[in-house]
Amino acid sequence: MNLQDEITALELALLKPEVRRSRSELNRLISDDFLEFVGSGRRFGKAEVLERLPQETPPEFSARDFELRRLGDQVVQLIYKSTMLKAGSGQTSYSLRSSLWRRSGDSWQMLFHQGTLCPPFDEE
Repeated sequence: MNLQDEITALELALLKPEVRRSRSELNRLISDDFLEFVGSGRRFGKAEVLERLPQETPPEFSARDFELRRLGDQVVQLIYKSTMLKAGSGQTSYSLRSSLWRRSGDSWQMLFHQGTLCPPFDEE
C-alpha cells in the first residue's frame, strides 16, 4: 500500500459510524494535540472530539478526489471533497476538507482537520 492509500484509508476510517462511536479508535487515530475547525467556525481539541463524537448520531459521508501532499518526513496533508447528510435533516452539505497527519512511531495520527463548506460539486 502506498502512502496516499494508507492515509486515505485512515481518513475514511474516521468517517465510519463504528469508528466515530469508539473512543478507543478515535484515541488511536487522533493526536493528543489535535485541533479541528468545523464548518460552523468553532474549534475543537481531542478531548472535545472524544466526548462529542461517540454520543452523536453519525452522519452519512462520501468522499472523493483525494490528493496527498508531503509536507515533511513525518507530516502529510490530505485534501479531498466530501458530502455529508446529517441524520434526519434531509439536506446534503458539501465541503472541501484538509487534514494533517503526523507519523507517531509506526503509525499515523491526525493532527489537524478543517472542513470548509462550499457549493455542490460539479459532476465530472
